[in-house]
Amino acid sequence: MALEDLGAAGEADADAGAGAGRGAAAKALTIGAVCKALGQEFPDISISKIRYLEDQKLVSPRRTPGGYRLYSTDDVARLRTILRLQRDEFLPLRVIRQELARGRSEADEPAPPVSTGSRPVASRRAGVSVRDQGAWSTLEELLESTGATRQLVSELEDFGLVKGQPRQGGKVYDDTDREIVRACAELARYGVAGRNLRVFKTSADRESGLLQQLLAPSLRSRNPERRREAIDALENLAAVASHLEHLLLVADLRRLVRSGQ
Repeated sequence: MALEDLGAAGEADADAGAGAGRGAAAKALTIGAVCKALGQEFPDISISKIRYLEDQKLVSPRRTPGGYRLYSTDDVARLRTILRLQRDEFLPLRVIRQELARGRSEADEPAPPVSTGSRPVASRRAGVSVRDQGAWSTLEELLESTGATRQLVSELEDFGLVKGQPRQGGKVYDDTDREIVRACAELARYGVAGRNLRVFKTSADRESGLLQQLLAPSLRSRNPERRREAIDALENLAAVASHLEHLLLVADLRRLVRSGQ
């Protein structure tokens, strides 16, 4: 059994003992129960990631006399808000901390869009993780879920933006490929061709190279805990880089708008 599983089991035992006969404690969840509750919406959530968010002072569960964590419903809602801001808006933890300080909560998150016609409505960005490749899709499933054309997917493969994996005479695509195709399909509706998207791939390769230089030693570590911490840091740095890129783009576009006035 992994160390974090042992810790979660210990906290579960502590919760059972501390919560006996107390109604308030019955509403509190152990870290393992929180991980399970959030897992349906965030498949890549882990006990170590929840502890990492606590280390970053983003959530503060109460402790039993034995030192075990107990999470209230407000704590779980706060964690869900944090994870959604990471997933949907690619915000770094520093910015998320500011959003929470301003009162951002789960109730502020927009409801999923509803289609009222035959044309599909762009859905909320799906969560993707550096930890795994998620669910695989065949080409037909990819086209159906993204609204892209075969020609567009072929162009994206030619220019290196996606890379299908051979399987049983065809190709399959992971969740990151799917979301890349979805985004490119939306851009294609504005006349952005596949060849124009190479600039995004070049920029991403450079950012990836920089993050690799920063964290490569820790990512190669044989210490499981150190490697988990490095992956958490990698995802946070990726969010910071994405947020910075977005801000620089907005700054350029603002100059464009002002120059046209």
